[in-house]
Amino acid sequence: MGQTAHVSADAWTVALTVVSALSFAAWLWLLLARGFFWRTDVRLPAREEPDVWPSVCVVVPARDEAGVLPASLPTLLAQDYPGRAEVFLVDDGSTDGTGELARELARRQQGLPLTVASPGEPPTGWTGKLWAVRHGIGLARTREPEYLLLTDADIAHAPDSLRRLVAAARTGGFDVVSQMARLRVESVWERLVVPAFVYFFAQLYPFRWIGGARSTGGGGRGPGKATRTAAAAGGCVLLRAEAAERARIPDVIRHAVIDDVALARAVKGTGGRVWLGLADRVDSVRPYPRLHDLWRMVSRSAYAQLRHNPVVLAGTVAGLALVYLVPPAASAVGAATGNAAAASLGAAAWLVMAGTYVPMLRYYGQPLWLAPLLPFTALLYLLMTVDSAVQHYRGRGAAWKGRTYARPGAVADEG
Repeated sequence: MGQTAHVSADAWTVALTVVSALSFAAWLWLLLARGFFWRTDVRLPAREEPDVWPSVCVVVPARDEAGVLPASLPTLLAQDYPGRAEVFLVDDGSTDGTGELARELARRQQGLPLTVASPGEPPTGWTGKLWAVRHGIGLARTREPEYLLLTDADIAHAPDSLRRLVAAARTGGFDVVSQMARLRVESVWERLVVPAFVYFFAQLYPFRWIGGARSTGGGGRGPGKATRTAAAAGGCVLLRAEAAERARIPDVIRHAVIDDVALARAVKGTGGRVWLGLADRVDSVRPYPRLHDLWRMVSRSAYAQLRHNPVVLAGTVAGLALVYLVPPAASAVGAATGNAAAASLGAAAWLVMAGTYVPMLRYYGQPLWLAPLLPFTALLYLLMTVDSAVQHYRGRGAAWKGRTYARPGAVADEG
């Protein structure tokens, strides 16, 4: 009996050490070979202002946004853009007076012309946002713009935001220039969860790979990575109108819950060039004061990101546990049981993890002592992802502002 217990203890010690080593190896790979995702220096590329500024139409889908519109819409109307530009706000069935408030804000402020329209309820197979975007793009095309700026109703732009976006697109020859808006970080839960949200997104879609820019060392894009990796941030997407038409945007992505990534893939799939980076002068004004608010933001689309596949979900949960939960667990258990190898490997992995999180915390102006808490935040995201799957199978997946969307495969193709 005693010998059996000794063998079991030895097996447990070996297993813990092996898992700790795998976690540490995973972090070395993430540090060096994942496009340097953890760096925050991917900002708007070098740009020169054109001699003749192209025309731009701004399309803003909005559903029940009266609470944030006064802080966002005036910043669009006040754009200091040398060329012809106008704003189309598409009221997606709001019940809080969003459309009328938008008209009132435009009456108060001299700036870019504003058109407010409503397309009615979306037909089967369309998300409400993309149906509104389709209507807005249709109105914009009557003006024959060279570029479309797709931006959310909760996004505030600095006065020179549009001209900087256009100059970057023209200089670099990009069909899409997208900036990940700086999200609000004021409440306790926002401080804990929001920087990690952007960190995880960059880990999933390394910005350097999206733009196709070569970088030196192991973080540079490997063969084909820049071709395969495509993403955008839906809050701020400058899209060349010709590229949108060629890629059949938004019709081809009409059922996409994660519409920004789908848009970038569609454009890149038709030969377009896409750039994505962090914003300096584009900010979200939407508050997420409670954990419940942030939970809904993540869980409504997390399972869609995994293509509603339970096998992918299981792999994701296992991967998150290995990468984020094993390091602190191995450190604690290894120290408590005298397993120095496991404790050292776990601590080393945890140190690398925290170190890669520091640049994002600095970008958001947060205290660096939050870095070692990343495993706890990762656990929250793991639970949000599982909850997203549970809600999907209960028929409440991808629910947002009174609408619930079926997975794409459950919708008949409308051609």
